[in-house]
Amino acid sequence: MNADWKFSGDIVQNFDNHILSSVPLYKQGHKLISNLSDFFLSDNSVCYELGCSTGTLLQTIADHNSTKNIKFIGIEIEQDMVDFANSKLNNYDNIDIICDDILNIELEKSDMIISYYTIQFVKPRIRQLIFNKIYESLNWGGAFVLFEKVRGADARFQDISTALYTDFKLEQGFTKEEILDKTRSLKGVLEPFSSQGNLDLLHRSGFVDVMSIMKYICFEGFLAIK
Repeated sequence: MNADWKFSGDIVQNFDNHILSSVPLYKQGHKLISNLSDFFLSDNSVCYELGCSTGTLLQTIADHNSTKNIKFIGIEIEQDMVDFANSKLNNYDNIDIICDDILNIELEKSDMIISYYTIQFVKPRIRQLIFNKIYESLNWGGAFVLFEKVRGADARFQDISTALYTDFKLEQGFTKEEILDKTRSLKGVLEPFSSQGNLDLLHRSGFVDVMSIMKYICFEGFLAIK
């Protein structure tokens, strides 16, 4: 079906396995962000994840920082994901999962905010508002970690990226039909910007210090420090 992808219903139970085989270096990205947290999270810190889905990344970071008194807050707009995450994380009294839109929430002052392949699903017209809110809510010296699927800088690079990513998915066991169906279902739902487009959003919101920390074809992670 065209443009019918949703992060709810049947996808929730198998989300972690699906995403592991769909996004290159997905688990390595989790490990990298956990290690990065050493530089920004300390006792009494607040850490947000926007679009936390099943809560796996928050759980990984919380386990990594188990000796510190840190408040972890996941924001997720899909109630099915929130219910699943809360069930999985019910033994963690320092992790709260909230079902809401980030633009509706008053964010606490925080030392780290993470968006792990989330903003690409947000309508472009409101992305700058989200980046602005993230910048304002961070403490000075705090980190915004942004991972996104990115478009090529021009048509040739985009063609190369698309071909290589298709090869990756075939190697993961997806059939040609599954790849095509997924592509059609994401039309108008997944709208990635280029690397420069994401950098422009960061700079306009106020971030000056920005570094690329991971890149694999059309998947990239950025670290922005306030």
